[in-house]
Amino acid sequence: MRKLTVDISLPAERYEALYTGVVKDVQAVSREGVRVRFPGMILRKFLRHDGVHGTFVIEFDDANKFRAITQIV
Repeated sequence: MRKLTVDISLPAERYEALYTGVVKDVQAVSREGVRVRFPGMILRKFLRHDGVHGTFVIEFDDANKFRAITQIV
């Protein structure tokens, strides 16, 4: 299983595009230097009134399919 650490700062206005389906994926560069793209809906449980902010560990299986996300900060 592969894990990547990603810092995310997504204001509420930008998250709205994910929520309404206008945008489906989030793209970021992990702390490990890897460009990662993942479904924006996995961030839904971390949404606050000001958007999604924090450091997250995203886990992928051996086929690079999303498995889990955990907020660490």
